[in-house]
Amino acid sequence: MTNETWTIKTALEWTEGYLGDKGDENPRLSAQWLLSEATGLSRMHLFVNYDRPLSEDERALLRGYVKRRGAGEPLQYITGEVIFRHITVKVRPGVLIPRPETEVLVSEVLAALPAPGPREAQWNTEAAAQEREAVEALKKAVEEASEALSENQRSADEVRSPDDSAGGDSGRPSSSESVPADEVGLKSAPTEEAEPAGKNLLVADLCTGSGCIACSLAYEHPAIRVIATDIAPEAVELAKENAEALGLSDRVAVLQCSLGSGIGAKRLGTFDAVVSNPPYVPTSVLSEIPREVANFEPALALDGGEDGLALFLPLAEWAASALKPGGLLACELFEDHMDAAAAVAQAYGFTDIRIVNDLTDRPRILLARKETL
Repeated sequence: MTNETWTIKTALEWTEGYLGDKGDENPRLSAQWLLSEATGLSRMHLFVNYDRPLSEDERALLRGYVKRRGAGEPLQYITGEVIFRHITVKVRPGVLIPRPETEVLVSEVLAALPAPGPREAQWNTEAAAQEREAVEALKKAVEEASEALSENQRSADEVRSPDDSAGGDSGRPSSSESVPADEVGLKSAPTEEAEPAGKNLLVADLCTGSGCIACSLAYEHPAIRVIATDIAPEAVELAKENAEALGLSDRVAVLQCSLGSGIGAKRLGTFDAVVSNPPYVPTSVLSEIPREVANFEPALALDGGEDGLALFLPLAEWAASALKPGGLLACELFEDHMDAAAAVAQAYGFTDIRIVNDLTDRPRILLARKETL
């Protein structure tokens, strides 16, 4: 960009051309998003303000954004947020960017769980007390889980392997884990009195990453309470921020642990659903993914091992013990290995197994029920 006056129209045209030369697959859309972020205008307002000159501050911001995008950095990391279903969540480097396929996962979970009951016209004292008890019990559960993790010296360095520093949505089990899950989990949790049957639903979101699944479920279904976990501290911090920003921190608790290892034995058998978008890309396929994904998003949030099921195996085993009879297991997985995943689920006693296609009509979501007694 030269020192001449740049209008919104000029900036859009230059940015589109520059990003196109850099190999951006959709340079026009990228230019619009970056200029919208730099000016604070919506994309629609850009088009009705073509002749407005950019300020020096706006030009400086745009230069930085264009440089980052030209190097292949994902738009979502540059703007710092992404729309996911009905919410907007923060994103940042080191944590996997939410994708449309995962929106399908949330849809299927909401469809499979009981619908919210009708709200009472007037809030009564008893209902208010029950809600306060549920919130306090969930907070206490998280506090006691943190104390238990500390007592057993389960710091992030001990839980993660040396190569886990990239952070992200991985949930990869660590070879250094030696404390049984029932000794490090939540020591207390909402009681049946605090969660009346047919009212509140308890969901575990493993490998939560940004928390987009946990927050969407709680946002769209007022009876859902979520315990979300991730092994990466970057992801845990971000998921907590998103829950707080959306006003959901009283219904979405976030723990740092591998899969369900930080959720104690007292909660096993009480979950209505276990949901996860674990790392599932087979290692051999990682070299084929787009460069902006391979170069910028955490590999541990993507690499699912040789067959893409390295995390699904222990996840399904934990879910089999964590769910209530009839509880739901829902996972996003690699399209070419869904039959193998279904066989794993069946081996752990799950029934009613079915596969749902994503928005590109590829098999993507595995749904299964824990066998009823």
